Amino acid sequence: MVQNMDPLDNYEQTKRAVGYVPRREATAGTYASLGFKSGLEIHQQLKTEKKLFCRCPAGIYQDAEDFDAEVIRHMRPTLSELGEYDGTALMEFRTKKSIVYRLKYETACTYEIDDTPPFPIDREALGIAIEIALLLKTNIVGELHITRKQYLDGSIPTGFQRTAIVGIEGEIPISNKKVRIIQLSIEEDSCREVSDVGHWRTYTTDRLGMPLIEMVTYPDMLTPDEAAEAGHYLRFLSRSSGHVRTGIGAARQDVNVSVTGGTRVEIKGVQHIAWIPELTHNEAFRQKALLDIMDTLNKRTEASAWKVSSKDIDYTMISADYLPLQKAQSEKWRLAAVNLPHFKNILSHFTQPGSPFAHEIRDRLKVIACLEKPNMLHSEQGVAVLTDKEQAQIAGLLKAGPDDAQVVVWGPDEDVKTAIETIEERCLLAFEGVPNETRKSLSDGTTLFERVLPGADRMYPDTDSAPIPIEDEDIQKVRDGLPRMVEERLEQLKEWEVPRDTYHYLLKRNLLPVMERIIGEDLLSPRYVGTLLGHTLKHIEGHLTPSDGFTYNKLLGLTRFIKERGLDKDIIKAMLPVVYEHPKIEFESVLTTVGFRKADLAEILGHVPALSRKFRDINTSKNPGAETDWIMGNLRKIALGNVALKELKARIDKESDND
Repeated sequence: MVQNMDPLDNYEQTKRAVGYVPRREATAGTYASLGFKSGLEIHQQLKTEKKLFCRCPAGIYQDAEDFDAEVIRHMRPTLSELGEYDGTALMEFRTKKSIVYRLKYETACTYEIDDTPPFPIDREALGIAIEIALLLKTNIVGELHITRKQYLDGSIPTGFQRTAIVGIEGEIPISNKKVRIIQLSIEEDSCREVSDVGHWRTYTTDRLGMPLIEMVTYPDMLTPDEAAEAGHYLRFLSRSSGHVRTGIGAARQDVNVSVTGGTRVEIKGVQHIAWIPELTHNEAFRQKALLDIMDTLNKRTEASAWKVSSKDIDYTMISADYLPLQKAQSEKWRLAAVNLPHFKNILSHFTQPGSPFAHEIRDRLKVIACLEKPNMLHSEQGVAVLTDKEQAQIAGLLKAGPDDAQVVVWGPDEDVKTAIETIEERCLLAFEGVPNETRKSLSDGTTLFERVLPGADRMYPDTDSAPIPIEDEDIQKVRDGLPRMVEERLEQLKEWEVPRDTYHYLLKRNLLPVMERIIGEDLLSPRYVGTLLGHTLKHIEGHLTPSDGFTYNKLLGLTRFIKERGLDKDIIKAMLPVVYEHPKIEFESVLTTVGFRKADLAEILGHVPALSRKFRDINTSKNPGAETDWIMGNLRKIALGNVALKELKARIDKESDND
């Protein structure tokens, strides 16, 4: 018989047994011992005027509550070309979701709801995809074949996404190795989710159909930091084209993780590359924990003989002060108890920080049975809801053995039926180790179950779209206009002696082409312009909101203006916030706004004697530099743009020495 353990003690004990360490304490050896492997799927919207397979405008977004019409659909799976169903499609079908689409006339047409065949693929988007595929050093396909990728979660009203491979087998460099690229594909984007509650899921269609590329790597990253570095490189590379969208939702990362003995798990919708290290670290240990659970269960019993038993129970058997159960009782929902043979101390077994194995069941109940959280109680709650007496009553009703665990669920009758099936399915999967699944990323570095991992059966040819030849001369034309590679840009920044802490921002914003023009016209020195953009502009962007019309090319116009007027370059730092917030204002007006007036060095220095006397009257500081600093503070406004502040300080120091 398995020894009784306090759930919290069991969680901590199994956490230690798994060998979990916080990411900050992990080393390369930690991940080598786990057999950690990671690959990336980076999705990036392309900056085009039109959508990919229709002529609706791209990049016009709607408020979730602002729509002209609604369409409701129910998804069902279809057979693949081989006469088989995709597992993900079957799972989504079981949820019995009603999908609501909110349409705006200006951004959607009959193509989006599959009432019109696709238009020819947008050639602007295809050209951008070829450009980025060449930057990835992939081999461009000779003929573009459009296929359908099945999506039954409702994110695409047709139930499938049109996609096509553009390039295969490339590579990118990271600090200590090459990462291989499997392929780059061009595809249409999906809807934006508004809500997902119970059996209702709501989307907006403004993003639907926008051109998107997907860059897929091999699982060559052997540590979480390598995965993040590769993610940054791919982002910098796509942005270097100058033809991709930026901002929230314009780029999304999916991360694949596996460990020795585990399987590929896909973490979907990673909003920030900075999240990747923590997410992949925790997923690796989650898989290690699930493998430990597998070993434990298979020592206790055989999966082939394992089966749950369930009984409907009365609400009087459970404490009446638990609010979710009070609601369930008022709704007259079904209340059922489920026995899990030989699962004692498994429900409280560690899987992720803050999550025991019971959460693996809880999350599937939310997704598959549509039971909103909290949706279950169990015999190993960290904070007890069921009393010992209530647990004993439920165990007795189920004729449970001493090594069993119990779960209580509630909801509409059909949903509880699905829930009991889901509990049994997830527990049986525990005998096999790590399930193939897609998981949703959370900002704290943990994940939730999202759906079963799709298989090859979800892909099939699009009979509405003819193959598209990609001619060698078209490829060469794109190749001749390629921007410089990211690694070349890094070397360029080093040669310019630009501070290293600016690199990430400059590459992320694709500011090197603007820098090259400023430097090429001898408007500013390389180091100065790098610092101006990487420090000053970055600070401005973090604190101010730009008006429509600001582009980074305004920086070139501003530096030209300063040189033409013969002004000192430091005035740019005062003008830049105004230009950023009000890009349509003339530069002369910006000068007035910042209080600039023309003055020569002699006039400025003429204020020094009076300021020096005033300082000595009001200040008793014995710091030898205090007087100069005070005078500089008073002269800064009149000096800015007229004389370099370093030069002015040197002249003041010199005159002080002569005194």
